[in-house]
Amino acid sequence: QVQLVESGGGSVQAGGSLRLSCVASGRTISNYAMGWFRQAPGKEREFVAAISRAATSTLYADSVKGRFTISRDNAKATVYLQMTSLKPEDTGVYYCAFRRGLWLGDRQKEQRVYDGWGQGTQVTVSS
Repeated sequence: QVQLVESGGGSVQAGGSLRLSCVASGRTISNYAMGWFRQAPGKEREFVAAISRAATSTLYADSVKGRFTISRDNAKATVYLQMTSLKPEDTGVYYCAFRRGLWLGDRQKEQRVYDGWGQGTQVTVSS
């Protein structure tokens, strides 16, 4: 059973940067596609970024393209989300998720294709 633990959240001013980490325990993640989602207060959880098993493919929400970078270190069973030029609208709880099986391309944006989730880490961006 894979367990995911996110960390690295915090409070920053607009324009600042944060790096989130998602560490998996219980099993290697080298065979899993990984994704990041976020949920702002009063809103639905939304897709942020995803990365394929060997990091040959990545996918980003339009709202974060050019500002966020997803990466992974399979040897450390860790996925990262480097966030720069943060905006107040980036505020929310950020969740890490894994998917067994093949990379689905654009469908990696859908929450239902993921098989497990972490508990989340809070990111607050002030103006």
